[in-house]
Formats: sequence, C-alpha cells, structure tokens
Amino acid sequence: MHMKWISVLLLLQLSGHFSPGTCGKVLVWPPEYSHWINMKTILDALVQRGHEVTVLTSSASILVDPNKPSAIQFEVFPTSLTKDDMVSFFMQLINKWTYDLPKETFWTHFSLMQEIFWEGADFVEKLCKDAVLNKKLLRKLQESRFDVVLADPSGPCGELLAELLKIPFVYSLRFSFGYTIEKYSGGLPFPPSYVPIVFSELSDHMTFMERVKNMIYNLYFDFWFQAFCENWDQLCSKALGRPTTLFELMRKAEIWFIRTYWDFEFPRPLLPHFQFVGGLHCKPAKPLPKEMEEFVQSSGENGIVVFSLGSMVTNMTEERANVIASALAQVPQKIIWRYDGKKPDTLGPNTRLYKWIPQNDLLDIRRIL
Repeated sequence: MHMKWISVLLLLQLSGHFSPGTCGKVLVWPPEYSHWINMKTILDALVQRGHEVTVLTSSASILVDPNKPSAIQFEVFPTSLTKDDMVSFFMQLINKWTYDLPKETFWTHFSLMQEIFWEGADFVEKLCKDAVLNKKLLRKLQESRFDVVLADPSGPCGELLAELLKIPFVYSLRFSFGYTIEKYSGGLPFPPSYVPIVFSELSDHMTFMERVKNMIYNLYFDFWFQAFCENWDQLCSKALGRPTTLFELMRKAEIWFIRTYWDFEFPRPLLPHFQFVGGLHCKPAKPLPKEMEEFVQSSGENGIVVFSLGSMVTNMTEERANVIASALAQVPQKIIWRYDGKKPDTLGPNTRLYKWIPQNDLLDIRRIL
C-alpha cells in the first residue's frame, strides 16, 4: 500500500478527535529492531504532514535514539534495566533462534521457542510496569492530551497506555505466533481447515491428516498464549484499578496495519479494519557507492545475492562465519554480505563484506532487471 493511503487511514482515525484543518498528537509505544524500523516509516510520514509525534521510550532502548536530530519528539522514562541488559538478551535470543533451535519437528522447535518468547515478554513487561506505574510520567502524558496511540502488539503496553489515557489506538503488526493475537483480539477468523498456521510448513491444500495436525497446532498456540497472558492480565488490572485482561484491551484497536501484501498470504477471511501495508520501508532507490556499483555490474547474467541476517546480527563466531563464507563461495552470483566481524579465511572472490549495506537501493527492481 502506498504511504499516502497509510496516512489517510491513520488520519481518518484521528479526525474524530480534533477539529478539521488541525493536526493531531500521536503517542507511540515503540518496539525494537526491524519492528521499530517499519514503525518509524509511519511516524516520518505523519511528521511530514504536520502531526506531532511523541515516542515514549525507556532509558534502556537499543535503536530508539532520542539524541539523534529528528522532528519526532521523545519522552524517556527511567527503568532499572540497562541497555547492556537489552542487547545481551537480544543477542542470546537471536543465537538461539538461528543456531540452537532444533528443526527436526514442530514440537521440539516451538517448545524452545516458547521459552525464548517468554523471556522476551518478561523484558517488555518490566518496561511496561516502569512506564504505567510511574505516576509522574502518566500525569505528564495525560496533560499532553494525545489523540491516538500507535503500537505493535508483539510488545504489549500501548493498548494499556491508551486505556489509561482514554484515547483510541492503532496497531502495526506482521503476525503473531499461531495468529493468536489477531484471532482473539482482532476477531479475525483463521479456519484451520484451509488456513495453515505460520511456521507449520503446511499449505492451504492439506490432506485430512494435515488438517488434523493444523488444528492441533492451533490449540497448542492457544494454550501457549493463555499462559503468556496471565502476568499481563494482572498488570493491566493493577494499572487500571479494575479486573480486566490483555486481550480485552487489545480488542479495542481501531485499525490493524498488517506489514505484508494480501497476495503473499494464503487465502483467508479478512475484516475491514485490517489493512495490508507491505513495503512500508521501501523507498525510491538512490545510486550505489561507486565501488559497490562496479561490483554489482560485474556480476553479469548471474546477478547478485544480498545476504544479511537482519538488524540484530552483526557478528558471529569465526567458525560459523567460515562455514557461511565457504558456502557462499560456491555459488555463481556475486555476494554482498552485511557482516561486521573478522574476515573469514574461506571468503570467496565473489563475496564482499560490508558493515552496512543500502539494501533498499541494492534490491531496486530496475537494477535487478
């Protein structure tokens, strides 16, 4: 979806809360890493259209940098966590995800994945407590009279802040494990007879036994998230001073921005407040640095491979780096690898290492064609 339509959808939500012709005030509960990169695209578009955007971030945040010159405003709240705590946790998480998770069966893979997810949830819950139980901070936010909250439900708390401030909120999400949040909070149907659970490696053309398996996967994630929500239900009830649940608050989301395209997904029922916004972070390509452009053009008909392990992985052990470099050396394409460690001994002549790569510019369709 084009950025202007994303802005239109969000502004339609805002329009009921301030008079025509004026701009709105947006409060943001930010996620980390690639989730933040995607969300910031929306924030930049809102700022360009004259809206006031304030990001509520902790003193331990990794990528959200309030010291960078920006038209976006930041409200930093104190937390007992440190930035080193956060970085250490995420590095352990990505190492487990990439190297330690057994891939033999769905069950062995996701039983360990569940442990990792809950460890991450503990961090987010701690940050949320430090924000919503900070009376001075909450009073300041109430006095600021925000119009809407923008949040990512994979890191809860935005919906709780919106409830405390008595304002609506909007979600930005790729997917949740088992589509549990979308089902129980957004009311989005996922019939297990033909909608395969994410990561199940099933398609929408399933045999009877595959449908049974898909149903069991559904139940597994349902029980998983019931357990996950227990602590969050207690926090939400404590902060609001009344019994409530996390899912009850999540159900109040006005719009869900889904960060993919509908034609990349298996067919499934949709609701009008779920809007596909795939490619949020894509921008018109800029020219590549001269040396990189020459390397890309030297690939000829074989083309290039852009290899990156995402925003969280910049380094790895020498042994693993050598294994990867050895494998990349065997393909006919030229390889551009985002890597910030020691140069592997097995690096092939077809591979160049870069601490940072202009991925959007490298993957420009005109350059690929």
